[in-house]
Amino acid sequence: MAEMKKNKKKAELIFIPSMGVGHLASALEFAQLLINHDDHLSIKVLCINLPPNPFSDSQPHQLRSSFASQPHIQFIDLPQVEPPSQKLLPAYYHWTLIESLKPHVKATMQNILSSSSSSSHDDDDDDSNSVVVGMVLDFVCVSLIDVGKEFGIPSYLYMTSSAGYLALMLSLHKRQLEDVFNVSDPEFKIPGILNLVPPCVLPDACFSKDDGYFAYYKLALRFRDTKGIIVNTFSELEHYAIDALSDGQTPPIYAVGPLIDLKGHQNPSLDQTKHDGILKWLDKQPPSSVVFLCFGSRGSFGPSQTREIALGLQLSGVKFLWALRSQPTVDNTDQTLPEGFLEWMEVEGKGMLCEWAPQVEVLAHKAVGGFVSHCGWNSILESLWFGVPILTWPIYAEQQLNAFRMVKELGLAMELKLDYRRGSDLVTAEEIEKGLRQLMDKDTLVYKKVQEMKELARKAVLGGGSSFISVGKLIDNMIGTR
Repeated sequence: MAEMKKNKKKAELIFIPSMGVGHLASALEFAQLLINHDDHLSIKVLCINLPPNPFSDSQPHQLRSSFASQPHIQFIDLPQVEPPSQKLLPAYYHWTLIESLKPHVKATMQNILSSSSSSSHDDDDDDSNSVVVGMVLDFVCVSLIDVGKEFGIPSYLYMTSSAGYLALMLSLHKRQLEDVFNVSDPEFKIPGILNLVPPCVLPDACFSKDDGYFAYYKLALRFRDTKGIIVNTFSELEHYAIDALSDGQTPPIYAVGPLIDLKGHQNPSLDQTKHDGILKWLDKQPPSSVVFLCFGSRGSFGPSQTREIALGLQLSGVKFLWALRSQPTVDNTDQTLPEGFLEWMEVEGKGMLCEWAPQVEVLAHKAVGGFVSHCGWNSILESLWFGVPILTWPIYAEQQLNAFRMVKELGLAMELKLDYRRGSDLVTAEEIEKGLRQLMDKDTLVYKKVQEMKELARKAVLGGGSSFISVGKLIDNMIGTR
């Protein structure tokens, strides 16, 4: 047995995640999952480094440091390049950036392969006896397939979002580059999404001919050039989409989720006192009594909308924890919040404001019974994992499509807005009050379905579960051991 293990080569994967902290966190959780399944795997993560920009919401150093003790994961920084114009839409910004990074990725890959080739002759060192078996690319990095092809290395696409979003991207294969979407178009069918889709829930990029749609289209055309598509979802949640996309034309789809950062890496800008203060306040609240409002790392509203949220909270009477960007001062001199709101909140003991909240720990807390969310996919998976129903308030990227499917197709969220996007019409206090009351009603079908999905999510990742089996099949595909 020992001799067999010694002679088994280590398989090495090259991960290239997007620069957003949510994408990196998901990719690293996936990397750890693969290593947990097979300790003959090792992973090199090529990190894109940029100056602060509007589409990179946090520096990843804190996240990387938490994996520093993992011997099977190594980080390699790619050289900095001149970033694209900040006036571009995110999809085109990322597409342009990756194109400029191609020569640096090629040079880094050459170094990795040269090192692997020279060390493979050292048969006395099993750890260095490795072969690169694949590249795992975030979907915005998918054009780097070309680099892998030059070295004869297959690429796998890693989707940090849903199978429904994958369905949208794959549907672009049947369109033309000039077929930009229009909000006034009629509802249409996307194979893999059960309901007809109104254009108003598509990402902003779909409506921008010169940059966003161009980037989406170019990215989508490469999806089928991969050896497999890995999605952070689970079959019990999105079986319709996964089945519909397993059409013989699309590479094998591996649902490997939910991948959730249960450690909840703390934001370095939040000191421990504030972190502890949030959890201590929750400890004092009755079970399932608090609604958590959080709109992601780039989720903020102008003064008018912020006041409407505050008024809606007052009218509803629910207890709340509100992650409010640019938190107002105690004397409320900027008039972001209604006059007297802070005093009412503190005297009545109704709520707590914070600029940043440890989302995973908050959703896991027994006091939290509802989640007003921007419907980012990581946030959706976390809410399902902990059985906390969502009231939908999407803002950007694919969040409108996520919200639409969660409400209309999956029945796992309640609708406040499905097509809201930054700068659109005001959501009134009365609408917010009504939504909050529905969200905190435990007798609804949505609440019951969320509790059922919580159990299915947890079973999916256990031994014998659907995602556990899918990961095994993926590793077989990568290293061909069975």
